[in-house]
Amino acid sequence: MPQRHTSLLFIAPAVRAATTMLVSAGLFLSPSALTAQAPAASVQLAGALQAAPAMERDKATVFGFLEDGSMTTLQEGGGALICLADDPTRDGWNVACYHESLDPFMARGRELRAQGVTDAGELAQRRWAEADAGTLLMPEVPATLYVLTGDGFNADTNTVENSAIRWVVYTPWATSESTGLSAQPTAPGAPWLMFPGTAGAHIMITPATPGAGN
Repeated sequence: MPQRHTSLLFIAPAVRAATTMLVSAGLFLSPSALTAQAPAASVQLAGALQAAPAMERDKATVFGFLEDGSMTTLQEGGGALICLADDPTRDGWNVACYHESLDPFMARGRELRAQGVTDAGELAQRRWAEADAGTLLMPEVPATLYVLTGDGFNADTNTVENSAIRWVVYTPWATSESTGLSAQPTAPGAPWLMFPGTAGAHIMITPATPGAGN
């Protein structure tokens, strides 16, 4: 059985402090970060917060990018959400917010990418193995990730062009048997369980696009 950990309610301040240290050390650099052209901090902040529920935006901690590609704190919040601005070195426009209990998992992924691990399968397997071994903390209760994509962010109108949202609820080591959810999509917008039985098990909820059916 995977090792379970003591309540994350008691380690959240340490998790946030560890993230700040990693940001300061520049460990989140992507391979092409030194060529990044980062938008103004105010634009990054406004764009990143689009992924968060409106009532949580003022309280979220937000990380963005400097001109040299390193990450910086755009907003220090006291709430439960951590948000990431769009990475200017990666294709497309993508921002995300997640519950602080997911931060060890997410930060480890960024650290591995900075070390040159870019294959999605290897990133997943490395983190799952560490979680199974008890060296990577995972949430003990469901924890949500909000992902917002689009063609770009219009700072003048504070809107995302052709936006698409999806909700991901991490439930480490959950299975179809323990949740009653299918391990495959069953209908547009219906929840389903991805990577069942692994440390990265999560419920996917992707709203149906217009014309996709009921």
